Amino acid sequence: MQITQNYALRFLTTRFGIPSLLRTTLLISSIVFCAITLSAAPTWAQESKTFVIGTTVGDFADMVKESLKPLLEKKGFEVKLVQFTDYVQPNIALSEKSLDANLFQHRPYLEEFSKAKGLKLSPLSQVPTAPLGLYAGKKKSLAEVSDGVTVAVPNDPTNLARALRIIADLGWIELPQKSAEIQVTPRDITKNVKNVKIIQLEAAQLPRATRDVDYAIINGNYAVSSGLALTSALAQEKSDAYVNWIVVRTEDVSSAKATALKDAASSPEFKKYAREKFKGYKFPAAWK
Repeated sequence: MQITQNYALRFLTTRFGIPSLLRTTLLISSIVFCAITLSAAPTWAQESKTFVIGTTVGDFADMVKESLKPLLEKKGFEVKLVQFTDYVQPNIALSEKSLDANLFQHRPYLEEFSKAKGLKLSPLSQVPTAPLGLYAGKKKSLAEVSDGVTVAVPNDPTNLARALRIIADLGWIELPQKSAEIQVTPRDITKNVKNVKIIQLEAAQLPRATRDVDYAIINGNYAVSSGLALTSALAQEKSDAYVNWIVVRTEDVSSAKATALKDAASSPEFKKYAREKFKGYKFPAAWK
């Protein structure tokens, strides 16, 4: 562009004797025109149709690969899936714009994590979620419970509280009457009826821990990805408050990508796929 403009200016000066002041004016005008043209052009970010979605391994990754990805591709997006083995990195990656959306967490966890890390993330749309359940370890039934029983539980605050409520529902411990309204920890146990020993582990490690503890309370997605049948759980949580969400950056909630993903997750095609594949899961309230 610059070479062509300079050549034209030299031609006009030589052929028609344009004064130097006019040459300068023409040069400035051409530069301004170029600047306007470039600023008016859409950025690569605006043009990009690449959609990067992060999930934990297992059922949420399957939802993307087997249903959401094809639905988004029909709308012209190139979908890339990134799988994680923990509950920390997906939100960090989303906040840092390495992802466009993630899918792995319920709303209480999102709110607790975002507050602790100062992140601006927002829920977009709910998806079917395998419930938290207590699975057999060394002991194969609830009837085998004895004093000093060992129970492995998730170590993040929200899921730890959920696990403690399952143990309380079994009558092995007692919690404050309003425990459903607060994030309880082992320090909040008011009575340890069975002298339960709580072992806190990263959620992804819980399926393997069944070899070393009497029971393990495992997040549904990790139970499924490790080959455990949801129906094999000896007990499951009673609350419906922990159906997971697709999450995006707060600034992007109304973006074209977010809208397309939300439409896909609420489409008849996705609902049909989910109901057939994820039997025994908790489904979004909006689907009922």
